[in-house]
Amino acid sequence: MSASASNGLLLTSMSGRHDNMEAGGSSAKPEDVHPSDHHEQLEHDPDDPFDLDNTKNASADSLRRWRQASLVLNASRRFRYTLDLNKEEHYENRRRMIRAHAQVIRAALLFKLAGEQQTGFGSTSSTPAISPGNFDIDLEKLVSMTRNQNMSSLQQHGGVKGVAEKLKSNLEQGIEEDEKQVTDRKNAFGSNTYPKKKGKNFFMFLWEAWQDLTLIILIIAAVTSLALGIKTEGLKEGWLDGGSIAFAVLLVIVVTAVSDYRQSLQFQNLNDEKRNIQLEVMRGGRTVKISIYDVVVGDVIPLRIGDQVPADGVLISGHSLAIDESSMTGESKIVNKDQKSPFLMSGCKVADGVGSMLVTGVGINTEWGLLMASISEDTGEETPLQVRLNGLATFIGIVGLTVAVVVLVALLVRYFSGTTQDSNGATQFVKGKTSISDIVDDCVKIFTIAVTIVVVAVPEGLPLAVTLTLAYSMRKMMADKALVRRLSACETMGSATTICSDKTGTLTLNQMTVVETYAGGSKMDVADNPSGLHPKLITLISEGVAQNTTGNVFHPKDGGEVEISGSPTEKAILSWAYKLGMKFDTIRSESAIIHAFPFNSEKKRGGVAVLRGDSEVFIHWKGAAEIVLACCTQYMDSNGTLQPIDSQKEFFRLAIDAMAKNSLRCVAIACRTQELSQVPKEQEDLDKWTLPEDELTLLAIVGIKDPCRPGVREAVGICTRAGVKVRMVTGDNLQTAKAIALECGILASDTEAIEPTIIEGKVFRELSEKEREQVAKRITVMGRSSPNDKLLLVQALRKNGDVVAVTGDGTNDAPALHEADIGLSMGISGTEVAKESSDIIILDDNFASVVKVVRWGRSVYANIQKFIQFQLTVNVAALIINVVAAMSSGDVPLKAVQLLWVNLIMDTLGALALATEPPTDHLMDRTPVGRREPLITNIMWRNLLVQSFYQVAVLLVLNFAGLSILGLSQDSNHAHAVEVKNTMIFNAFVMCQIFNEFNARKPDEMNVFSGVSKNPLFVAIVGVTFVLQILIVTFLGEFAHTVALSWQLWLASIAIGLVSWPLAVVGKLIPIPKTPMSVYFKKPFRKYKSSRNA
Repeated sequence: MSASASNGLLLTSMSGRHDNMEAGGSSAKPEDVHPSDHHEQLEHDPDDPFDLDNTKNASADSLRRWRQASLVLNASRRFRYTLDLNKEEHYENRRRMIRAHAQVIRAALLFKLAGEQQTGFGSTSSTPAISPGNFDIDLEKLVSMTRNQNMSSLQQHGGVKGVAEKLKSNLEQGIEEDEKQVTDRKNAFGSNTYPKKKGKNFFMFLWEAWQDLTLIILIIAAVTSLALGIKTEGLKEGWLDGGSIAFAVLLVIVVTAVSDYRQSLQFQNLNDEKRNIQLEVMRGGRTVKISIYDVVVGDVIPLRIGDQVPADGVLISGHSLAIDESSMTGESKIVNKDQKSPFLMSGCKVADGVGSMLVTGVGINTEWGLLMASISEDTGEETPLQVRLNGLATFIGIVGLTVAVVVLVALLVRYFSGTTQDSNGATQFVKGKTSISDIVDDCVKIFTIAVTIVVVAVPEGLPLAVTLTLAYSMRKMMADKALVRRLSACETMGSATTICSDKTGTLTLNQMTVVETYAGGSKMDVADNPSGLHPKLITLISEGVAQNTTGNVFHPKDGGEVEISGSPTEKAILSWAYKLGMKFDTIRSESAIIHAFPFNSEKKRGGVAVLRGDSEVFIHWKGAAEIVLACCTQYMDSNGTLQPIDSQKEFFRLAIDAMAKNSLRCVAIACRTQELSQVPKEQEDLDKWTLPEDELTLLAIVGIKDPCRPGVREAVGICTRAGVKVRMVTGDNLQTAKAIALECGILASDTEAIEPTIIEGKVFRELSEKEREQVAKRITVMGRSSPNDKLLLVQALRKNGDVVAVTGDGTNDAPALHEADIGLSMGISGTEVAKESSDIIILDDNFASVVKVVRWGRSVYANIQKFIQFQLTVNVAALIINVVAAMSSGDVPLKAVQLLWVNLIMDTLGALALATEPPTDHLMDRTPVGRREPLITNIMWRNLLVQSFYQVAVLLVLNFAGLSILGLSQDSNHAHAVEVKNTMIFNAFVMCQIFNEFNARKPDEMNVFSGVSKNPLFVAIVGVTFVLQILIVTFLGEFAHTVALSWQLWLASIAIGLVSWPLAVVGKLIPIPKTPMSVYFKKPFRKYKSSRNA
C-alpha cells in the first residue's frame, strides 16, 4: 500500500514557489518560502509507480507500471482514454501490409464502399470514383503509375506536362476555379477523403459500463435476492428487495454510459478539427486556401518546408526539395526529389526546399488514405493528473475495501451470534429455527451492503473526472482559439512557470508594411516612390523580389485589385516592389530560376540564381539586413552606378540600428553577377552547388513595420502577476526585439536592457552547458536566435526546474516544441511539421490566446480538486456512519439502493457539476501549480474534515438517538418508526451533499455563490438531484427502503444540510500550517523504506 499511498493523497510539491493554488495553499510570495521548508518535497520516489511528473515523453514501462499498480473495478472504462501501448506496433504492421498488398486492399475497400452506396448505408465522407469523365487518362493508370513510381509510364504520358494536359490542368495556373470542374474531378478520380473507422456506438458504452466488477456482483446478489424473495414472499412483495437493487444498478450503468458517450463525441469532433488541414493550391492562376479534403486530381500545389504532402503526385519543379517519407516507408531518411525521382507520396513531410506538385491520386487511391482508413483515431493518452488520481483512487479503494470487509465480518458475526434484530425487534437468527432460505436471504443482504460500500468507496469516477473536465475544457478552448492536440498539455499549462514566445505574429499582428527604404545610397523620402531611383536599380530590385520569393502576384482578368499572397514578410516586400513598378509575371517569364537556396532560419537569408536569356546569370539574395550587408562590397547609387561600400557601410549600419530601434524589421536586398561558365551544367552538380554569397552589391534596405497586437501588454501583465515569466525569442535584430519587448511590457524599462537580460543567440550558444543554465534564468529577450538556440534555452530552463511553454511556427522549431513541457504552434503561420510536434495549436497566433490556455490549465487542476474535496467528504461520512452502525447495532442506516443513489450523485453527477466549472480571473492571481503539488492541500483537508465530521456527528446522533429526537419513541408501530428514522438519516445525508456541492465550488473563498449563474449545468444538476430525492423519498418508498416524510421532517433535513454553508465560512477562519499535511504522512513511509533499504 505504501507505493500508492505516497501519491495523490500524499504527494508533495516540487518547490515552495508553487505553494499557491485554486483549492488551497498559502498566499506566501515565492521569495518568502525558505528552501529548507520543502527539502523533502523535491524528492522523486522511483518506487512509486504513480509518481510520474510528465507523461509527454514517458517510457512504455513507466506507463505500464502505474496501470498494473492501480486498484481497478472496470478496466475497460478506467483505461479508455489512456495510450494504447501497442499502437506503434499495430501502425507499423498495417503500414507494411498496405505497402505489400495495396492493390488488393484498395479493391476490397472500393467494393465495400460501392456496396454501401447501393444499399444507402454508405458514409458520405469518402467518395469513390463514379465515372471516368472527359479526361484522357483513366484512374487505374494514374494510381498504378504513382504507386509503383513508374518512370517509363510517366514518360509514355509525356512527362509531368503530358499528364497535366491529359488531366486538363495547367502547370502554372492549376485547374480552373470552377465548382463543376471540381465535382467532375471528384466523380472521375475520387475525393481526398477516406472512410473513417466507425467509433463506438452508445450500446458499446453501455456494455463497458456493465463491466464493473462490483456492479456485476450486485446484479448477481440482486437476482439471488429476487429469486429468494419471490419464493418466500410471493411475486407481489418478494421482488422488491432484489428488483430495487437491480434497477438502481441499471440506472447507474445507463447514466454512466450516457456521460461517457457524450464525452467521446466531444473528442471525436476535436479529432475531426485536428485532421482538417488548410493548405494553398493554385486555381486559375490564383493562390487559394482550401481544406485538404477539397484537393482534387489535377490540382497544382506549392510545397514549402514543413508542409505535409496532401495527396499523391508528381513533382513539377523544385529547388533543394527533400521529403521525409518515414511515415510511409518506415525508414527515417530524407529523400531528395528532382526530375529523376519526381513521385511524391501523400502523408509525407517537406523536410527542406521548395517546389510544386501535380496531384495524381487522392483519398483511398493513395497508400496514406488506405492506412488512415484501416486504423482508428487514437484519443488515448494519460495525463500526469490522471496517473496521480489513479494512485489516489487506489489508496482510497484499498481503505474502502478494508472497511467493506470489516463491515461484512461484523454483520455476519452479529447475525450468527443472534444479536441482530429486525425492524420489529425480533432476533433474525435463531439456531435450529431459522430456515435455510431465510439465512441465505439475510446473508445476501449483508453481502450486498458490503459490496455497495465498495462501490461507494472505490472512486472509479475520480480518474475519469480528468477526461471529463479536459473534454469540456478542450471544447471551450476552441472558442478561445486554442486547439488541444495532447490532453496532458491542457493541464500542464496550469503549471507553466515561463512562456518562451516568438515575436512575429504572436506578440505582433503579422500585418507587415514597408515604411522606410534606403536605396541608391540614401533614404527615400517616400518608401515606395520610384521617382528618385535609376531604372537599372529598379529593374534589379524588381527581379530580385519577383524571383527570390515563395509568394505570388495575381492580376484578375476582370481588372480588379491585384492579389498578393505569401508569408506576411513576402507580401510586404512584394507589395512594395509592385508599387515601385515591378511586373511580376513579365519578369518571371523573361528569366528562369536555375538554382535556389530557400530562406534558412539559421543563415537568416535566402537566394536564387537567375538565368537571363542564354548567357547572363544573376544571383539575388534577400535576408536579415546586417547579415546581408556584411557580405556586400559595393552598392548601386541613384544613378545606377556601382560604388565601393566601405565609405558608406557605417551609414547603412546606423540606418539599420535606427530602424530597429523603431521596432522595424530590417531586410536587405542584394545581388551579384556570375559567369555562366562557373555554373554547373549537370543537374546533379547543380543541386549540390552552393550559391556564392560574397562580393554582393547592395540594392536596398527596407524597414518593415509589424505593430504590436492590441491587448498583448495586458496579457503579459496578467502572466507576470500570475507568476509566469514571459520571454521573447526572435530571429530579429536585437534592437528590434528590445523595442518590441518594451512596447509589450516584457521589458519594464530601458535600464533592464543589458546583457544577459537581452542576449544574442550566438552569444548564448557559445556558452558552456553550466553557464547556459545560470544565464537562462536571467534572459528576458533573445534576438537573432536560431531554432537550435531556442532548443538550448528550453533545455537550460527545464534543468533549472521551470515548467516551460514555448511557441513556434517553423519546421526547425519542432525539436524545441517537442522538448518543451508544452509546445504551442501557430495555426495561421505554423507549418504542418511544427503543428504535429506541438501539444496545442493557437488558432489565431495571438499571445492573448496563450494566456487563456494558462487560465484553462489552472482551471482543470482546480476543478479536479473541487471534485476530490466533494467526493472524499461523501466517502468519509458514508463509510464512518455504516461502520459504526454495523459494529454497534448489526444494521446499517444507509441501504444498498440508497448508497447507489449517493454514488450516482457523487461520481457521475458530481463530476459533471464540478468538473465543468468555467475558469475565473481569481485563478490568475496565484502562482503556478507545482507538478508535484499535493492533490489534497491543507485547505482541502480542513474543509473536508470540517464537513465530514459535522455530517458524521449529526447522522450518528440521528442513528442512535433519532427515535427520541424525532418524537418517534412513542410510536406504537416500532418498525415504521425505525423506517422514518432511517429515511431521515438518508434524506439529511443527501441534503448535506447537495448543499456541500456549493462549498466545493470555492474551497478558499467565503462567497461560494459567486459565478454560480455562469454554470447553468451546475445549477441544473443540483436542481435535478433535489427533485429526484423528493421523488425517491415520497413515491419510491418500497423500491428505495424509504417512507414518506412529513413537511416538518423535510424542513429539518434541509436545515441540517443548510448548516454546512455557515459551517464552511467558520471553517475557513481556522488557520492552517504552511507545511503540507502530505509531508507528515510521508515521513513514516520514508523511515520504513530507509530501514528496509539499510
